[in-house]
Amino acid sequence: MVVTRRRTFSALLICARFGQKCLSWTTSSRSAVRFESRNVRSSHTSLSAGDIREKLRAFPGGSIDLKKRESGMAVITINNPARMNAFSGSMMLELEERVHELETWSEGKGVIVQGAAGTFCSGSDLNAVRAISNPQDGMKMCEFMQTTLTRLLRLPLISVALVEGKALGGGAELTTACDFRLMTSCGVIQFVHKQMGLVPGWGGASRLVHIVGSQNSLKLLAGAKKVDPEFGKQIGLVDEVLHCTSGERNTLDQGEQWLSQFIKGPEAVIRAVKRVVLSGRELPLEEALTAERNVFGTVWGGPANLEALALKTKHK
Repeated sequence: MVVTRRRTFSALLICARFGQKCLSWTTSSRSAVRFESRNVRSSHTSLSAGDIREKLRAFPGGSIDLKKRESGMAVITINNPARMNAFSGSMMLELEERVHELETWSEGKGVIVQGAAGTFCSGSDLNAVRAISNPQDGMKMCEFMQTTLTRLLRLPLISVALVEGKALGGGAELTTACDFRLMTSCGVIQFVHKQMGLVPGWGGASRLVHIVGSQNSLKLLAGAKKVDPEFGKQIGLVDEVLHCTSGERNTLDQGEQWLSQFIKGPEAVIRAVKRVVLSGRELPLEEALTAERNVFGTVWGGPANLEALALKTKHK
């Protein structure tokens, strides 16, 4: 099979469509392909995105809270307990803003996404859903959230969904936009879309297939099957099960301890690791290998590399 090199790869076409800050690989005179972050804008997309933003703003409530720490770990909290942390229109907009903050946080290494008050997220606030139930607005909202969650997944930070309580519908989709999923022993993930006469629209189905395969995805989507921790680990949707605790802080502490093992070390190296994994996940092999080589060049001879060489003068 002959693979034709392309300057714009099919895996990243969503970037050009939706105008988010995204990962791309561009040619240069000295290097065939260079891995970098850039903004791609489309006038048609900007108009439709602006239109749906105005409609989403009309449905306030709740918040998306972000805390960034000196350790390089951040915590995003979905905060709307009165509605089981369902996304209001304004919360959808806030999530995009928080993702943008993390995109520009050069010291960041990891991020935990959690829900407030002992539950993760129950999807969309039905008040907003009913108000934009016409197909045109529904498609625009779908594109907006697809873009935001794709940007979350492509952050140069290692991301973890901390599922305490229920992750339903859009909340289940949100878990798939993270690199890892931790679940408390009393947690549940359920793609309930079929029960609402829908299918996932925020990219959750596409990401789910990559995580658990097509057959398991059919079981979860067509059966609206509840995923408890045991079944989640069995199919590869859940990476670790945490003990249910009496305090939200204790659960977060467990999540932070689990994530800390993967973000030890200089941020340049951790972020480079995430970038090569992204290229391997989204690009054909030839382009992924080129991207990996170029990311390698950004850390070879860097401070972390030189320090490690100085400390480890011979193999043991």
